[in-house]
Amino acid sequence: MADDALSLLEGMSELCVAKGKKVVRVDLSADDRPADKELVGMMVSRWGKLRAPAMRVGTTFVVGFNRDILASVFGTGDG
Repeated sequence: MADDALSLLEGMSELCVAKGKKVVRVDLSADDRPADKELVGMMVSRWGKLRAPAMRVGTTFVVGFNRDILASVFGTGDG
């Protein structure tokens, strides 16, 4: 699953991970981006499945549900 999860990030410039009220944004083009193992840990549940929802929006990959992050990614202005 790790290789599959990482392949979802190909062509993406940002990873946004929502866990409850906490939101983590990762610049995937930065020189100091987290290691692949850490990125997979953000995207995959403890059961080894991709966390839901997971979606590509432009060059941003969004994982997890948070109303504010979805509003900012989709530009609804509600967040």
